[in-house]
Amino acid sequence: MTGSPPPTEDETVLVRRDGRAGRLTLNRPRALNALTHAMVRRLDTALTAWRDDPAVTTVVIDGAGGRGLCAGGDIRAIHEDARTGGTASPAFWRDEYRLNARIARYPKPYVAFMDGIVMGGGVGVSAHGGVRIVTERSRVAMPETGIGLVPDVGGTWLLSRAPGELGTHLALTGAAVGAADAVLCGLADHLVPSGRLPLLAAELATTDASVALRRHATAPPEGELAAHREWIDGCYAADTVEEIVDRLSAHGHQAAKQTAETILSKSPTALKATLAAVRRARGTATLEEVLDAEYRASCAALRTPDLVEGIRAQVVDKDRTPKWVPAELGLVTDADVARFSEVPEGGDLGLSRRA
Repeated sequence: MTGSPPPTEDETVLVRRDGRAGRLTLNRPRALNALTHAMVRRLDTALTAWRDDPAVTTVVIDGAGGRGLCAGGDIRAIHEDARTGGTASPAFWRDEYRLNARIARYPKPYVAFMDGIVMGGGVGVSAHGGVRIVTERSRVAMPETGIGLVPDVGGTWLLSRAPGELGTHLALTGAAVGAADAVLCGLADHLVPSGRLPLLAAELATTDASVALRRHATAPPEGELAAHREWIDGCYAADTVEEIVDRLSAHGHQAAKQTAETILSKSPTALKATLAAVRRARGTATLEEVLDAEYRASCAALRTPDLVEGIRAQVVDKDRTPKWVPAELGLVTDADVARFSEVPEGGDLGLSRRA
Protein backbone atom coordinates (compact mmCIF):
# COMPACT_ATOMS: atom_id res chain seq x y z
CA MET A 1 0.00 0.00 0.00
CA THR A 2 1.09 3.57 -0.63
CA GLY A 3 2.97 4.93 2.36
CA SER A 4 3.31 1.57 4.08
CA PRO A 5 6.79 0.41 5.14
CA PRO A 6 8.48 -2.34 3.11
CA PRO A 7 8.06 -5.85 4.49
CA THR A 8 10.58 -7.16 6.99
CA GLU A 9 12.73 -10.11 5.98
CA ASP A 10 10.30 -12.56 7.60
CA GLU A 11 7.39 -10.92 5.78
CA THR A 12 8.86 -11.09 2.27
CA VAL A 13 7.35 -14.58 1.89
CA LEU A 14 4.03 -15.15 3.64
CA VAL A 15 3.87 -18.79 4.76
CA ARG A 16 0.61 -20.18 6.04
CA ARG A 17 -1.79 -23.10 6.02
CA ASP A 18 -5.21 -22.96 4.40
CA GLY A 19 -6.96 -26.25 5.04
CA ARG A 20 -5.06 -28.95 3.16
CA ALA A 21 -3.01 -26.39 1.21
CA GLY A 22 0.30 -24.84 2.12
CA ARG A 23 0.23 -21.25 0.86
CA LEU A 24 3.30 -19.24 -0.19
CA THR A 25 2.94 -15.59 -1.19
CA LEU A 26 5.91 -13.60 -2.46
CA ASN A 27 5.50 -10.27 -0.70
CA ARG A 28 7.70 -7.52 -2.10
CA PRO A 29 5.08 -5.81 -4.24
CA ARG A 30 7.07 -2.57 -4.62
CA ALA A 31 9.84 -4.59 -6.24
CA LEU A 32 7.41 -6.79 -8.22
CA ASN A 33 8.22 -9.53 -5.72
CA ALA A 34 11.83 -9.81 -6.89
CA LEU A 35 13.58 -12.65 -5.08
CA THR A 36 16.15 -12.00 -2.38
CA HIS A 37 18.37 -14.62 -0.80
CA ALA A 38 16.23 -14.52 2.34
CA MET A 39 13.11 -15.24 0.27
CA VAL A 40 14.74 -18.23 -1.40
CA ARG A 41 15.72 -19.66 1.99
CA ARG A 42 12.24 -19.08 3.38
CA LEU A 43 10.62 -20.85 0.43
CA ASP A 44 13.00 -23.78 0.78
CA THR A 45 12.36 -24.09 4.52
CA ALA A 46 8.59 -24.18 3.98
CA LEU A 47 8.79 -26.77 1.21
CA THR A 48 11.08 -28.94 3.32
CA ALA A 49 8.66 -28.81 6.25
CA TRP A 50 5.59 -29.58 4.12
CA ARG A 51 7.16 -32.36 2.08
CA ASP A 52 6.55 -35.00 4.77
CA ASP A 53 3.60 -33.33 6.51
CA PRO A 54 0.49 -35.47 5.85
CA ALA A 55 -1.76 -32.51 6.67
CA VAL A 56 -0.46 -30.63 3.60
CA THR A 57 -1.55 -32.21 0.33
CA THR A 58 -0.99 -29.26 -2.05
CA VAL A 59 1.32 -26.24 -2.20
CA VAL A 60 0.18 -22.99 -3.82
CA ILE A 61 2.49 -20.09 -4.67
CA ASP A 62 1.37 -16.62 -5.75
CA GLY A 63 2.53 -13.00 -5.61
CA ALA A 64 1.29 -9.99 -3.65
CA GLY A 65 0.38 -6.65 -5.16
CA GLY A 66 -1.66 -7.64 -8.19
CA ARG A 67 1.03 -6.91 -10.80
CA GLY A 68 2.76 -10.25 -11.04
CA LEU A 69 4.10 -13.36 -9.40
CA CYS A 70 7.76 -12.32 -9.56
CA ALA A 71 9.90 -10.13 -11.83
CA GLY A 72 13.03 -12.23 -11.20
CA GLY A 73 15.98 -12.12 -8.87
CA ASP A 74 16.92 -8.92 -7.08
CA ILE A 75 19.21 -7.68 -9.83
CA ARG A 76 19.93 -4.41 -8.06
CA ALA A 77 21.63 -6.50 -5.36
CA ILE A 78 23.45 -8.51 -8.04
CA HIS A 79 24.55 -5.25 -9.69
CA GLU A 80 26.02 -3.95 -6.43
CA ASP A 81 27.69 -7.29 -5.74
CA ALA A 82 29.24 -7.42 -9.21
CA ARG A 83 30.58 -3.89 -8.76
CA THR A 84 32.19 -4.73 -5.42
CA GLY A 85 33.76 -8.12 -5.98
CA GLY A 86 30.97 -10.62 -6.58
CA THR A 87 30.89 -12.84 -3.48
CA ALA A 88 27.21 -12.76 -2.47
CA SER A 89 25.62 -13.63 -5.82
CA PRO A 90 27.13 -17.12 -6.18
CA ALA A 91 25.76 -18.01 -2.72
CA PHE A 92 22.33 -16.70 -3.76
CA TRP A 93 22.40 -18.67 -7.01
CA ARG A 94 23.46 -21.86 -5.21
CA ASP A 95 20.40 -21.76 -3.00
CA GLU A 96 18.09 -20.49 -5.75
CA TYR A 97 19.00 -23.25 -8.21
CA ARG A 98 18.72 -25.90 -5.51
CA LEU A 99 15.24 -24.55 -4.79
CA ASN A 100 14.37 -24.82 -8.50
CA ALA A 101 15.44 -28.47 -8.45
CA ARG A 102 13.41 -29.12 -5.28
CA ILE A 103 10.30 -27.65 -6.91
CA ALA A 104 10.77 -29.82 -10.00
CA ARG A 105 11.05 -32.98 -7.85
CA TYR A 106 8.43 -32.01 -5.26
CA PRO A 107 6.32 -35.06 -4.36
CA LYS A 108 3.06 -33.13 -3.88
CA PRO A 109 1.11 -30.95 -6.31
CA TYR A 110 2.91 -27.59 -6.52
CA VAL A 111 0.45 -25.10 -7.98
CA ALA A 112 1.92 -21.85 -9.34
CA PHE A 113 -0.32 -18.86 -10.04
CA MET A 114 1.66 -17.24 -12.88
CA ASP A 115 -0.56 -14.16 -13.00
CA GLY A 116 0.88 -10.90 -14.37
CA ILE A 117 4.64 -10.52 -14.75
CA VAL A 118 6.67 -13.73 -14.42
CA MET A 119 10.29 -13.29 -15.42
CA GLY A 120 13.67 -14.86 -14.72
CA GLY A 121 13.69 -16.14 -11.16
CA GLY A 122 9.89 -15.95 -11.20
CA VAL A 123 9.92 -18.62 -13.91
CA GLY A 124 12.24 -20.66 -11.71
CA VAL A 125 9.79 -20.79 -8.79
CA SER A 126 6.79 -21.52 -11.02
CA ALA A 127 7.50 -23.23 -14.34
CA HIS A 128 9.17 -26.26 -12.73
CA GLY A 129 6.04 -26.96 -10.70
CA GLY A 130 3.57 -29.72 -11.43
CA VAL A 131 0.58 -27.39 -11.99
CA ARG A 132 1.38 -24.11 -13.75
CA ILE A 133 -1.48 -21.65 -14.19
CA VAL A 134 -1.40 -18.56 -16.41
CA THR A 135 -4.06 -15.90 -16.85
CA GLU A 136 -5.06 -13.36 -19.49
CA ARG A 137 -2.66 -10.95 -17.72
CA SER A 138 0.40 -13.21 -17.77
CA ARG A 139 3.64 -12.03 -19.36
CA VAL A 140 6.28 -14.74 -19.09
CA ALA A 141 9.90 -14.15 -20.10
CA MET A 142 13.54 -15.04 -19.65
CA PRO A 143 15.07 -11.61 -20.43
CA GLU A 144 18.65 -12.29 -19.31
CA THR A 145 20.49 -11.47 -22.54
CA GLY A 146 19.39 -7.85 -22.09
CA ILE A 147 21.43 -7.53 -18.90
CA GLY A 148 24.48 -9.60 -19.85
CA LEU A 149 23.33 -12.90 -18.33
CA VAL A 150 22.49 -16.32 -19.73
CA PRO A 151 18.98 -17.66 -18.96
CA ASP A 152 19.22 -19.51 -15.65
CA VAL A 153 16.94 -21.06 -12.97
CA GLY A 154 16.50 -24.00 -15.35
CA GLY A 155 15.42 -21.66 -18.13
CA THR A 156 17.66 -23.24 -20.75
CA TRP A 157 16.20 -26.66 -19.82
CA LEU A 158 12.64 -25.38 -20.35
CA LEU A 159 13.37 -23.38 -23.50
CA SER A 160 15.40 -26.14 -25.12
CA ARG A 161 12.31 -28.34 -24.95
CA ALA A 162 9.90 -25.89 -26.57
CA PRO A 163 8.61 -26.88 -30.05
CA GLY A 164 11.00 -26.30 -32.93
CA GLU A 165 13.16 -23.22 -32.39
CA LEU A 166 10.66 -21.27 -30.29
CA GLY A 167 12.84 -21.66 -27.20
CA THR A 168 15.90 -20.34 -29.01
CA HIS A 169 13.86 -17.34 -30.14
CA LEU A 170 12.70 -16.58 -26.59
CA ALA A 171 16.16 -17.15 -25.11
CA LEU A 172 17.98 -14.77 -27.48
CA THR A 173 15.35 -12.03 -27.68
CA GLY A 174 14.12 -12.18 -24.07
CA ALA A 175 10.62 -11.65 -25.46
CA ALA A 176 7.65 -11.93 -23.10
CA VAL A 177 4.78 -14.23 -24.08
CA GLY A 178 1.16 -14.38 -23.03
CA ALA A 179 -0.84 -17.30 -21.73
CA ALA A 180 -1.38 -19.20 -24.98
CA ASP A 181 2.26 -19.03 -26.03
CA ALA A 182 3.45 -19.93 -22.53
CA VAL A 183 1.38 -23.11 -22.78
CA LEU A 184 2.60 -23.77 -26.33
CA CYS A 185 6.24 -23.42 -25.24
CA GLY A 186 5.84 -25.71 -22.22
CA LEU A 187 6.19 -22.95 -19.62
CA ALA A 188 2.63 -23.37 -18.32
CA ASP A 189 -0.21 -25.88 -18.33
CA HIS A 190 -3.58 -24.19 -17.80
CA LEU A 191 -5.33 -20.87 -18.38
CA VAL A 192 -7.56 -19.64 -15.58
CA PRO A 193 -9.13 -16.17 -15.80
CA SER A 194 -7.49 -13.92 -13.19
CA GLY A 195 -10.84 -13.17 -11.57
CA ARG A 196 -11.28 -16.84 -10.77
CA LEU A 197 -7.96 -17.32 -8.99
CA PRO A 198 -9.38 -16.51 -5.52
CA LEU A 199 -12.10 -19.13 -6.04
CA LEU A 200 -9.56 -21.66 -7.23
CA ALA A 201 -7.27 -20.93 -4.27
CA ALA A 202 -10.18 -21.43 -1.86
CA GLU A 203 -11.08 -24.77 -3.45
CA LEU A 204 -7.49 -25.99 -3.27
CA ALA A 205 -7.81 -25.87 0.53
CA THR A 206 -10.23 -28.80 0.36
CA THR A 207 -10.09 -30.22 -3.17
CA ASP A 208 -7.51 -31.95 -5.34
CA ALA A 209 -5.92 -29.61 -7.90
CA SER A 210 -7.06 -31.74 -10.85
CA VAL A 211 -10.68 -31.58 -9.72
CA ALA A 212 -10.61 -27.84 -8.99
CA LEU A 213 -8.99 -27.05 -12.34
CA ARG A 214 -11.76 -28.78 -14.25
CA ARG A 215 -14.13 -26.18 -12.85
CA HIS A 216 -11.99 -23.11 -13.50
CA ALA A 217 -9.59 -23.70 -16.42
CA THR A 218 -10.57 -22.47 -19.87
CA ALA A 219 -9.15 -23.00 -23.34
CA PRO A 220 -6.54 -20.34 -24.14
CA PRO A 221 -7.12 -18.07 -27.13
CA GLU A 222 -4.83 -18.37 -30.12
CA GLY A 223 -1.34 -17.13 -29.38
CA GLU A 224 1.11 -15.32 -31.61
CA LEU A 225 4.08 -17.66 -31.99
CA ALA A 226 2.37 -20.51 -33.83
CA ALA A 227 1.75 -18.25 -36.82
CA HIS A 228 5.48 -17.39 -36.97
CA ARG A 229 6.86 -20.92 -36.75
CA GLU A 230 7.95 -20.95 -40.42
CA TRP A 231 10.46 -18.12 -40.13
CA ILE A 232 11.38 -18.82 -36.51
CA ASP A 233 12.22 -22.47 -37.13
CA GLY A 234 14.07 -21.70 -40.34
CA CYS A 235 16.12 -18.76 -39.13
CA TYR A 236 17.02 -20.04 -35.68
CA ALA A 237 18.23 -23.40 -36.97
CA ALA A 238 21.49 -21.70 -37.94
CA ASP A 239 24.68 -22.66 -36.12
CA THR A 240 25.74 -19.20 -34.94
CA VAL A 241 24.10 -16.05 -33.66
CA GLU A 242 25.56 -14.11 -36.60
CA GLU A 243 23.93 -16.47 -39.09
CA ILE A 244 20.63 -16.35 -37.19
CA VAL A 245 20.66 -12.55 -37.41
CA ASP A 246 21.58 -12.67 -41.11
CA ARG A 247 18.72 -15.06 -41.86
CA LEU A 248 16.26 -12.93 -39.91
CA SER A 249 17.40 -9.76 -41.64
CA ALA A 250 17.12 -11.34 -45.07
CA HIS A 251 13.72 -12.91 -44.46
CA GLY A 252 10.75 -11.29 -46.13
CA HIS A 253 8.59 -11.22 -43.00
CA GLN A 254 8.66 -7.83 -41.26
CA ALA A 255 8.55 -9.47 -37.82
CA ALA A 256 11.74 -11.37 -38.65
CA LYS A 257 13.58 -8.16 -39.52
CA GLN A 258 12.38 -6.51 -36.30
CA THR A 259 13.54 -9.55 -34.36
CA ALA A 260 17.03 -9.22 -35.83
CA GLU A 261 17.16 -5.66 -34.52
CA THR A 262 16.00 -6.81 -31.10
CA ILE A 263 18.71 -9.45 -30.90
CA LEU A 264 21.39 -6.97 -31.92
CA SER A 265 20.43 -4.75 -28.96
CA LYS A 266 21.40 -7.48 -26.46
CA SER A 267 24.81 -8.30 -25.02
CA PRO A 268 26.84 -9.96 -27.80
CA THR A 269 28.73 -12.10 -25.29
CA ALA A 270 25.54 -13.19 -23.53
CA LEU A 271 23.90 -14.01 -26.87
CA LYS A 272 26.66 -16.37 -27.93
CA ALA A 273 26.86 -18.00 -24.51
CA THR A 274 23.07 -18.37 -24.48
CA LEU A 275 22.89 -20.06 -27.86
CA ALA A 276 25.56 -22.51 -26.75
CA ALA A 277 23.70 -23.14 -23.47
CA VAL A 278 20.32 -23.83 -25.11
CA ARG A 279 21.87 -26.17 -27.67
CA ARG A 280 23.77 -28.00 -24.95
CA ALA A 281 20.66 -28.31 -22.79
CA ARG A 282 18.82 -30.12 -25.59
CA GLY A 283 21.13 -33.08 -25.17
CA THR A 284 21.16 -33.07 -21.37
CA ALA A 285 19.31 -35.79 -19.50
CA THR A 286 18.31 -34.00 -16.30
CA LEU A 287 17.37 -30.56 -15.02
CA GLU A 288 20.09 -30.87 -12.40
CA GLU A 289 22.80 -31.12 -15.07
CA VAL A 290 21.45 -27.99 -16.72
CA LEU A 291 21.32 -26.09 -13.42
CA ASP A 292 24.96 -27.02 -12.84
CA ALA A 293 25.83 -25.58 -16.26
CA GLU A 294 23.77 -22.45 -15.62
CA TYR A 295 25.54 -21.90 -12.32
CA ARG A 296 28.88 -21.87 -14.13
CA ALA A 297 27.47 -19.44 -16.69
CA SER A 298 26.05 -17.07 -14.07
CA CYS A 299 29.31 -17.00 -12.12
CA ALA A 300 31.19 -16.29 -15.34
CA ALA A 301 28.81 -13.45 -16.21
CA LEU A 302 29.51 -11.92 -12.82
CA ARG A 303 33.09 -11.35 -13.98
CA THR A 304 32.14 -9.64 -17.26
CA PRO A 305 31.61 -5.91 -17.75
CA ASP A 306 28.30 -6.54 -19.53
CA LEU A 307 26.43 -7.64 -16.39
CA VAL A 308 27.12 -4.41 -14.52
CA GLU A 309 26.49 -2.33 -17.63
CA GLY A 310 23.32 -4.17 -18.60
CA ILE A 311 21.70 -3.79 -15.19
CA ARG A 312 22.81 -0.16 -15.04
CA ALA A 313 21.18 0.63 -18.38
CA GLN A 314 17.97 -1.33 -17.83
CA VAL A 315 17.28 -0.96 -14.11
CA VAL A 316 19.51 1.59 -12.37
CA ASP A 317 19.80 4.54 -14.77
CA LYS A 318 17.11 3.22 -17.15
CA ASP A 319 18.64 4.96 -20.15
CA ARG A 320 18.28 1.73 -22.18
CA THR A 321 21.57 2.40 -23.97
CA PRO A 322 24.07 -0.19 -22.70
CA LYS A 323 27.62 -0.05 -24.00
CA TRP A 324 28.56 -3.70 -24.41
CA VAL A 325 32.15 -4.98 -24.31
CA PRO A 326 32.82 -6.29 -26.88
CA ALA A 327 30.27 -4.26 -28.78
CA GLU A 328 29.72 -6.61 -31.74
CA LEU A 329 29.02 -10.31 -32.19
CA GLY A 330 32.03 -10.75 -34.45
CA LEU A 331 34.37 -9.60 -31.67
CA VAL A 332 33.20 -12.28 -29.21
CA THR A 333 35.69 -15.15 -29.40
CA ASP A 334 35.25 -18.86 -28.81
CA ALA A 335 37.40 -18.43 -25.70
CA ASP A 336 34.97 -15.79 -24.38
CA VAL A 337 32.10 -18.27 -24.72
CA ALA A 338 34.11 -21.16 -23.28
CA ARG A 339 34.60 -19.23 -20.04
CA PHE A 340 30.88 -19.62 -19.36
CA SER A 341 31.44 -23.37 -18.98
CA GLU A 342 34.38 -23.17 -16.57
CA VAL A 343 34.04 -24.28 -12.96
CA PRO A 344 33.93 -21.14 -10.76
CA GLU A 345 36.65 -20.36 -8.26
CA GLY A 346 34.36 -21.25 -5.36
CA GLY A 347 33.58 -24.67 -6.78
CA ASP A 348 30.77 -26.18 -8.81
CA LEU A 349 27.11 -26.44 -7.83
CA GLY A 350 27.17 -30.23 -8.02
CA LEU A 351 23.43 -30.79 -8.21
CA SER A 352 23.71 -33.53 -10.82
CA ARG A 353 25.80 -35.64 -8.44
CA ARG A 354 22.89 -35.65 -5.98
CA ALA A 355 20.09 -36.29 -8.50
